[in-house]
Amino acid sequence: MRAPGAGSASVVSLVLLWLLGLPWSWSAAAALGVYVGGGGWRFLRIVCKTARRDLFALLVLIRVRLELRHHQRARHTIPRIFQVVAQQQPDRLALVDAGSDVCWTFAQLDAYSNAVANLFCQLGFTPGDVVAIFLEGRPEFVGLWLGLAKVGVEAALLNVNLRREPLAFCLGTSGAKALIFGGELTAAVAEVSGQLGKSLLKFCSGELGPEGILPDTQLLDPLLKEASTAPLAQPPDKGMDDRLFYIYTSGTTGLPKAAIVVHSRYYRIAAFGHHAYSMQVADVLYDCLPLYHTAGNIMGVGQCLIYGLTVVLRKKFSASRFWDDCVKYNCTVVQYIGEICRYLLKQPVREAEGRHRVRLAVGNGLRPAIWEEFTERFGVRQIGEFYGATECNCSIANMDGKVGSCGFNSRILPHVYPIRLVKVNEDTMELLRDAQGLCIPCQAGEPGLLVGQINQQDPLRRFDGYISESATSKKIAHSVFRKGDSAYISGDVLVMDELGYMYFRDRSGDTFRWRGENVSTTEVEGVLSRLLGQTDVAVYGVAVPGTFKIQKTRLQHEGFDPRQTSDRLFFLDLKQGHYLPLDQSVYTRICSGAFAL
Repeated sequence: MRAPGAGSASVVSLVLLWLLGLPWSWSAAAALGVYVGGGGWRFLRIVCKTARRDLFALLVLIRVRLELRHHQRARHTIPRIFQVVAQQQPDRLALVDAGSDVCWTFAQLDAYSNAVANLFCQLGFTPGDVVAIFLEGRPEFVGLWLGLAKVGVEAALLNVNLRREPLAFCLGTSGAKALIFGGELTAAVAEVSGQLGKSLLKFCSGELGPEGILPDTQLLDPLLKEASTAPLAQPPDKGMDDRLFYIYTSGTTGLPKAAIVVHSRYYRIAAFGHHAYSMQVADVLYDCLPLYHTAGNIMGVGQCLIYGLTVVLRKKFSASRFWDDCVKYNCTVVQYIGEICRYLLKQPVREAEGRHRVRLAVGNGLRPAIWEEFTERFGVRQIGEFYGATECNCSIANMDGKVGSCGFNSRILPHVYPIRLVKVNEDTMELLRDAQGLCIPCQAGEPGLLVGQINQQDPLRRFDGYISESATSKKIAHSVFRKGDSAYISGDVLVMDELGYMYFRDRSGDTFRWRGENVSTTEVEGVLSRLLGQTDVAVYGVAVPGTFKIQKTRLQHEGFDPRQTSDRLFFLDLKQGHYLPLDQSVYTRICSGAFAL
């Protein structure tokens, strides 16, 4: 297939004129005819099919860039942007807690966060200090990190599921001077109290658990009631490129890493979602995702803080209450991860699922196998599937509802947003290089590692990395697009079709070779889950002499040896055409090479 080049640019312009209904000359028509006759019809077909999609995406990109440039020049921050929104609509609902039915207006959220800022300022905290937040998802969570940001203090947002060593590790690596935890998590904090430094200040927010108050811990709520709710007299000198908070990424190996989120990154993620899916201030967004992760706290809550939408929070997803909540609070936008959609489909038909006003579902991980079933059953008109990680600079989004796609990159103007799929060694996941030492781009239909070119002066392309410098350096490759450049390595395998639509294949390391083909564990999981009535399924590669890669996890070490697992094992007997039990005799024959899979 002919790749877009300099000779294609003029043809792109002609086709865009035609699509936009603008006049063009007979000479232009003749030039187009010559181009088509010379074999350019394949690229012309791509232009015709993707021009409107790409033009809309370009307008979104330009709008986000202009907004960011305005805020950067004015040295605004997320708290400053929120403060303007709150002043414009103080009585509008900002956050609703679906669990307790507690509602906060923008004025109340502003006042609470001001109290947090004034309190921690009085306690001697200064810009650049770190405070860890260990709290379930409720309005106070947002008010706490927002208030800390107002005084220039950076919040480390801890996963509420962390316990013992991982919890102590995340607290230690954050460099936090204080810990704010919810009363419901008192037992978890007590388990690691011996590993925390004596200088660490501890504050308990909300109702106490059965354990009561821990030693050396202060109750936060009474302190906030006494603090001033007025804005700080002297806000910190911060800008859009300064640190806002830290989000811990789960990663595929090792302990969590603290990813740095600067103000411009927060704005960029929320703004792209807002404009790409045409959200309006009248929308009500339902957010049942964790607030210690990017999707819930930036893509979701960011619509409230930056654009003034009402966001309904539920600290934990409930399949049985999901549509009831949407009806009760008149939600028009919902957030999901793929598993949420599957769990909703497993629920019996409910009256509420036909009465809601939801027009848009935004998230990631919706499997193609249930995509259309989800939209048809629940009447959700648009799926806003996207791909992105907390720290990445190569996020993409599905803006036109292409089933199964997590986004796209323009085939017409690929350099406008410099991301690429590149070839890697399937066993080591190392980047493959050409004779010039550059990475090798994948062709349409070829799985590859997604990378994004880094430009620290561009808020849309910068990579801020992690607290750990060594972790940051491992995610950067050099001489990827051109000699001497730098690029972020996503670690994720995707595949792109000829129109530029991308489809998530797997995390690196979770693909394996089968009869000369790349097979994704995600694909196998999707098939098995559908066959088993949407049951949870985990598929992983195991070590078979001469075929598969070795994967270093407990299950993978067990492999398929019947002596190492109590699970019932089966194998596909191609001669008989169905699965048979895998016993010790069969296992021995496979390992010796006497029996071929």
